[in-house]
Amino acid sequence: MTLQHARPPMPTDDKRWKLVNATMRRNGYADHALIETLHSVQNAFGYLEETSLRFVAASLDLPLSKVFGVATFYHIFMLKPKGRHACVVCTGTACYIKGAGALLEGIEERYGVNSGETTEDDKLSVLTARCVGACGLAPAVVLDGDVVGKLGSDTLVAKLEELD
Repeated sequence: MTLQHARPPMPTDDKRWKLVNATMRRNGYADHALIETLHSVQNAFGYLEETSLRFVAASLDLPLSKVFGVATFYHIFMLKPKGRHACVVCTGTACYIKGAGALLEGIEERYGVNSGETTEDDKLSVLTARCVGACGLAPAVVLDGDVVGKLGSDTLVAKLEELD
């Protein structure tokens, strides 16, 4: 006889929770389904809020700290809603040496946001990545999926200002 723990109720009546629950059920509510489940939540809601992390932890019978640890370890997961545009500043060695820090400072000065944050008007999300594979273009930035390199802080801010 196996012991099953009681599944928590879905946080709201929102039908998107049924998609998340289906992912967990398909995987037998096993802890190895954590990353797939977090992807399911993010695909359904756009990001991982605290309520969703708590629901996933309770459903998979995992400590909240583990779920939060996985959600913050992987760059793909967002804990806050994304902006309409994304600016990913490479902080790899070459980019760091050639001025990635100054790019981030310029963004912070102009928009008042740090890495991992979105502007109040939801226009821009700022992220960092350990390496975007464009070391020859250092310092490199990925703007809405396009790699742009050899930028100074003023040039980057000007490019960001051009976004709708």
